[in-house]
Amino acid sequence: MSGRVLITAGASGVGRAMAEAFDAAGAQVWVADVNPKALSDCPAHWRRSEANVADENAVATLFQDIEAEWGGLDTLCANAGIAGPTASVEDVALDDWRMCLAVNLEGAFLSAKYAAPILKRQGSGAVVITSSTAGQYGYPNRAPYAAAKWGMIGLAKTLAMELGAHGVRCNVICPGSVEGPRMEGVLQREADAKGMTRDQVYEGYASGTSMGRFVEGHDIANMAVFLASDAARLVSGQVIAVDGHTVNPDPKV
Repeated sequence: MSGRVLITAGASGVGRAMAEAFDAAGAQVWVADVNPKALSDCPAHWRRSEANVADENAVATLFQDIEAEWGGLDTLCANAGIAGPTASVEDVALDDWRMCLAVNLEGAFLSAKYAAPILKRQGSGAVVITSSTAGQYGYPNRAPYAAAKWGMIGLAKTLAMELGAHGVRCNVICPGSVEGPRMEGVLQREADAKGMTRDQVYEGYASGTSMGRFVEGHDIANMAVFLASDAARLVSGQVIAVDGHTVNPDPKV
């Protein structure tokens, strides 16, 4: 595919897998990330920006740079997110709640806010928002994360309605448990809180899917490429889980 693609949190994890998949498909790739080391490790032909999506000035500058260099944008992958605290709701500090919503929900909002005028002017494009199955089922001991991910789905469905008349589509990918460092942190924190081992918690999550396994970054990336492509030209306002089919969002182990 041709096109110009921005991926937030694109220097590592799922975002890096997305960037690699779009690159392999022939797109021009721009990654934004808060981690300068991860950005420096990206391929030299990718455009790279250090930017915090929760900072409106940083997001505004990012999109100004994109317009100056590219003259437009074809796909926004609003992928930035943090896990937030692992604690029962009464033990969640308000500052931790606010930080989780700022990066996950406000970050997606700000990215969409500054992408929308560009996409509307050119009369085409796609927005792909990375939410979570926590935004479909809830997530015990992860209230800030679940609340943010539910909010991202409402944001995306509204964007699909606002932008559709301009030829712009918006869809949501809801990953299940994704192999990688961020999920490893979640597993260990939950294991510590429950007096269990990391492997016991891992098996509990895996057994909550009909396919009995975690997903990998490239599974999410492949869906993002499809949703940005002409093959999905009439797919908009949809929430698509890539999770191995969650059958029990709160498995007991």
